[in-house]
Amino acid sequence: MKHPLLQSLFDDEERRPLTVTELNTQVRHELERRFASVWVEGEIAGFTAAGSGHWYFTLHDESSQLHAACYKGSNYRIRFKPFDGLQVRVRGRLTLYEPRGEYQILVDSLEPVGEGALRVAYEQVKAKLEAEGLFDDALKRPMPMFPRRIGIITSPTGAALFDILHVLSRRSRSVSVVLIPSRVQGENAGEEVCAAVRLANKLNLTLGPEKRIDVLIVGRGGGSSEDLWAFNEEIVARAIRGSAIPVISAVGHEKDFTIADLAADLRAATPSAAAEMVAQREDEVLSYLRDRERDLFQFANYNLLRSVNRFQESALSRVFVVFPNVISDREAEIDVLDSRMGQSLLGLLHGYRKRLERIVSQLSPLRLASKMGGDRTRLAVLEQRRDAAAAAALKSNFKRLKICMATLDALSPLSVLKRGFSITETADGDIVRASQQVSTGDDLRIRLSNGELTAKVLTQK
Repeated sequence: MKHPLLQSLFDDEERRPLTVTELNTQVRHELERRFASVWVEGEIAGFTAAGSGHWYFTLHDESSQLHAACYKGSNYRIRFKPFDGLQVRVRGRLTLYEPRGEYQILVDSLEPVGEGALRVAYEQVKAKLEAEGLFDDALKRPMPMFPRRIGIITSPTGAALFDILHVLSRRSRSVSVVLIPSRVQGENAGEEVCAAVRLANKLNLTLGPEKRIDVLIVGRGGGSSEDLWAFNEEIVARAIRGSAIPVISAVGHEKDFTIADLAADLRAATPSAAAEMVAQREDEVLSYLRDRERDLFQFANYNLLRSVNRFQESALSRVFVVFPNVISDREAEIDVLDSRMGQSLLGLLHGYRKRLERIVSQLSPLRLASKMGGDRTRLAVLEQRRDAAAAAALKSNFKRLKICMATLDALSPLSVLKRGFSITETADGDIVRASQQVSTGDDLRIRLSNGELTAKVLTQK
C-alpha cells in the first residue's frame, strides 16, 4: 500500500500522530488533486448571497447533500441568480474547509437543468435588462435603406449561414457579405458572440465609408432551449445594444424568442427572413422598376398606335382635296393685290414729287431774303416794347419795396425799444406780461434798445 494514510495503519513502528489541522490539510490536498474538475447535478437549498458577493448553498438529492461555494470571481459570469428548489448542473473542484473539517465544492460554472429552469433564468435576465431600459424602442435604430455590406455572426458550418447566402444571392445583386465566425451553442458561446460583435465594430473603424459594414445579422438555426441559450445571456444583449452597427437578431425558428431579439434593432423570425429584410428594399426597387418599364412600353405602344390611326385618318381627310384649291385662289388674290399696290405707290410718288417742287420754289433766295427783312423789323419793334415794359415794371416794384420797408420798420420791436420801451423775460426766457408770472426773488432779464440788464424781483404788486 503506497498511500500514506492507509500505510500508516499497518506500520509496526509507532509514528508521530497528526494534528487535526495537518490531517485536514492532507485531505484537502488529496481531494483537490483527485477531484480537480467534477460535474455534479442536484437541487439548491439554503441559498445565501453574502455581502462580499460570494454565494453559498447546499446541493442535495434524495439521500445526500453537498456544501457549495461560488466566489465573486466566478459567479459574475453566471447568467442568472440561483434560488432554492432550482435543479442545477454544477462544475467545480472539491476541497476541504479546514476550520470545520467540512468538504465542499468550489463552483466555477452553474447551469439550470430542464426547460422550466431555463425559463426562470430567461425571465430573470429579461426583467433585469428591461428595468434598465435596454429594450426601449427609442434606442432601436432604423435599418439603412440600401445596405451594401452585411456582417454575419454565426457558425461557419451551420445551416443558418447557407440559408442567408442563398437568399442574398437570389434577391440582391449589390450586397457583399463579411462572415465573423462564432460558436452559437455550448459553453463560452455567448462570450464568442460578444467578441464577434466587438470585432465587427472595431473593423468598421478602420474602413472607409464605402467598405464599412452597414448591418449585422446575429443568429443561428433552430434547436432546443439549451442550444439557443447563448442568445439569452446578459452579455450578448449588452453587446448587441452597445454595437454602433444596427443589428438584426435571427435566432431559431419563428416560435423561438430570445433576449437577443429584444435587444436587437430588428428581429427576424429565421435567418432566411433576416436576409430577406436586408435584400427587401433592393428587391422592391427592382420590381418597381420592372413594372414601370413594362408600363412605359405599353404606354409607348398605345401612343404609337393612336398616332398611326390619326395619321391615316388625316391622310383621308377632305382637307387634302380642298386645301390645294384654296391655295390657288389665294395666290390669284395676292397677284391682284400686288398689282393694285404698285399702281397706288406710283400715284403717291407722283403727288409727293409735285409738293416737293412747290416747296423748292417757295424756298428761293430772293423770297427768303425778303421775308427775313420783314422779320428783322418786327423783331426790333418787339425789343423796344420789351425794354420799355421792363423799365416801367422795375420802377413800380421799387416804389412798392420802399413802402414795405417803411411799414416793417414801423412794426419792428426794435423801433419800439428805441422809443424807450423794454422787454422783460424770466430766467427761462418767457416774456413777462403780468406781475403774477413771477415771484419775489426771481431773476429777470431786461432787453433794451442797446444791451441787456439783469434784475431781481424785490416786491410784487
